[in-house]
Amino acid sequence: MAEHTSSSITIEATPADVMGVIADFARYPEWTGEVKEAEVLATDAAGNAEKVRLLLDAGAIKDDHTLAYTWNGNTVSWTLVKSQMLRTLDGSYILADAPGGRTEVTYRLTVDVKIPMLGMIKRKAEKVIIDRALAGLKKRVESGSGGAEAGSADGTKKL
Repeated sequence: MAEHTSSSITIEATPADVMGVIADFARYPEWTGEVKEAEVLATDAAGNAEKVRLLLDAGAIKDDHTLAYTWNGNTVSWTLVKSQMLRTLDGSYILADAPGGRTEVTYRLTVDVKIPMLGMIKRKAEKVIIDRALAGLKKRVESGSGGAEAGSADGTKKL
């Protein structure tokens, strides 16, 4: 089994509010830093994104890739469908209730690139990606910018 990197952060919001931001792919370029474009290609019957194309610019890694998403309560996970530079990009956000209406968010990530890279350097890159993503998510949620209305994965309003 491939090694993964993980980190956690506590956010001053409910799991539903946090998941609303995570599910709002159209707004990722506003808060993630590395994601320059995000396009939902397919949704499930509940309106959750099933397949998303992301244009990534993370300095040394620039890539246009597609991820498949699985939504299960307070957990969202993804796996790589196709990529130019990446062999593996598997990850998840796991949300848990914390005291005081807060949410503990754990982000797990496994990255493997098609070009040779030392494991130590790869783990450091994963850690930087995770830390930036968690900090951006926390700032976005706590600023009140929020996600898509009613938590819709494609940013459309559900009636």
